[in-house]
Amino acid sequence: MSEYQHVEILYAEDNPTDAELTLRTLKAKHIANHIVWVKDGAEALDFLHCRETYAGRTNGMPKLILLDLKMPRMDGIDVLKELKTDERMKTIPVVIMTSSSEETDLVRSYQIGVNSFVVKPVDFDKFADMVEEIGLYWMISNKTPA
Repeated sequence: MSEYQHVEILYAEDNPTDAELTLRTLKAKHIANHIVWVKDGAEALDFLHCRETYAGRTNGMPKLILLDLKMPRMDGIDVLKELKTDERMKTIPVVIMTSSSEETDLVRSYQIGVNSFVVKPVDFDKFADMVEEIGLYWMISNKTPA
């Protein structure tokens, strides 16, 4: 079985430090076992549409998408637009995790249909706590359609 078949979380983040801390926290707290980290929005869409590097992936949408806003090649807003207009993906919960505290980013994200918008704390421990809270809520408490 491919490592991409039963993904629980698709994580799009270009900052390797933030990605490392997020992945480590989610795994250490046993919130998710199958996480795929992609480094930009274009790669996230390639994963979801099973193309390019992920062309061999045959099934399984993630239960949650964690999405940064400011990424190379394609930003999080463009990814969110595509997700929320695609019938197969529009019900997947999307949490924007960004360093941007710009009101325009917040408003635009909610207008497009984001499920949650979180500004990443600079403090290491607060960042880890935030990731744990997000993971517990969206992966354990939240219920989504099958």
